[in-house]
Amino acid sequence: MLQIRYDATGARLPAYGRAARTTVYRGRKRTALLFARHLAVFCLALTFAAGSPALADDAVLMPANIIFVTSTGYWEESGDPLGVLDPNGAKTAENQPAAQSPAPARRGYYKLVAVRQPEGNTHVFLQQVALDASGPKIVSSAELEEFSAMKAYVTDIRPETSDGVASQPGLFATVYLKTDPAAGELETWTVLIDDIGDIKVERETN
Repeated sequence: MLQIRYDATGARLPAYGRAARTTVYRGRKRTALLFARHLAVFCLALTFAAGSPALADDAVLMPANIIFVTSTGYWEESGDPLGVLDPNGAKTAENQPAAQSPAPARRGYYKLVAVRQPEGNTHVFLQQVALDASGPKIVSSAELEEFSAMKAYVTDIRPETSDGVASQPGLFATVYLKTDPAAGELETWTVLIDDIGDIKVERETN
């Protein structure tokens, strides 16, 4: 219990002993809490003032083993995703709904993605990307087995043009690779998708 002392004139004397230490401790604790609160507000204000780039420095946009991404070509359809990327996705008359309103036409572009494997060679994936009101969406993805089978070391992937998304359906891209990383010359392969969706992967010949 805190004891209050007075002098001969009736003036209050300062606390001493345990009471004095308790008063000092409470004062210091209150000061520390106020300081911590102000420091937290100050740090939060600095974060907002600096904006999102301070956090973006630590963000990983894509895995490190993705070595090339090329967006090119054009597709448009009014039904299911391209059947050639999903051979088992075709519907027959027996399992089709009896009556359905036609789905709105979808359109988009293709992506060729080269992914480095632990052994050093590269697998190449073909993606079909739809242009949606909320942003691009991947419709389907398939590995191009021709490149995986030859254990290719991909050095570059280039579109037919650099003008952006093509106006005609299809895809034409060139893949530069080596089957032996010590080889001096590159092999040139093409990835072709025609207007009906057939995919061809073949070595370019002069």
